[in-house]
Amino acid sequence: MVTNSTMDEKTAPSDNKPVSVSSGTLSPTGRPQRNLPGTKDESLYQWPQRPLESIESAFALREYLQSLIRQDPHNVDLIITLPTGQDEHAWLYEHLCQVCLELNYLIVHLEPECTPEVCPEMRAEEWMYYCATHPTPRECCAIDYLTHTLDGASALLNNVKFFPSRICVPEGSVKNFQSIARRLYRIFAHAYFHHRDIFDAFEAETSLYDRFLKLSRSRKLITDKLIIIPNLNNEDDSVAAGARQIMSRSRVD
Repeated sequence: MVTNSTMDEKTAPSDNKPVSVSSGTLSPTGRPQRNLPGTKDESLYQWPQRPLESIESAFALREYLQSLIRQDPHNVDLIITLPTGQDEHAWLYEHLCQVCLELNYLIVHLEPECTPEVCPEMRAEEWMYYCATHPTPRECCAIDYLTHTLDGASALLNNVKFFPSRICVPEGSVKNFQSIARRLYRIFAHAYFHHRDIFDAFEAETSLYDRFLKLSRSRKLITDKLIIIPNLNNEDDSVAAGARQIMSRSRVD
């Protein structure tokens, strides 16, 4: 399983929501905002939404982003909107870290079905991808490609050489966002075309792909020619019908 030990969150597999490690942020009552050991699922995150400027923490942007997602993961436009007065690149950085964090859950759901026997190659529609995490790019079974890609993206985002600060991102490191987004997109694409039921169920709960796609398009992280998943909001169009035929053939094959 992919882990991201250098990030500042722990995860709660029971509810697919990221858990923020307390960093000293206080609630309006003066008590730390944290989920105490033994807290039941229905009682998690039971503190009021707070404006970003009131969060006194080195991880204020991340805590604010996670609070928006917990409040309503389907309000994508609000979630990706740059908060007033914040650095655009720092906001992008936090979003990509969060996408990596949540993609761990998608891979957990894929593992029982996306085996080396079922998916011996990393494919999405007619595209086939070579794994670039090896000294020389080579074929990997799909589940290995997914975990290698997510590990590589997480390692890069947590590399202090490229991202030494959460307040601002060095200009020379911004170019890495496009490379990270392009590779993460392939995880969604494989799940959509080859494990559609899992993709649909995960997306219905999290809207993670919708959030990732709108963020990537609005910030020009991915070009339209690389977007191969049909418009999820218009599944009755001819493109979606063609995609379903491809899915049907891939399952038979």
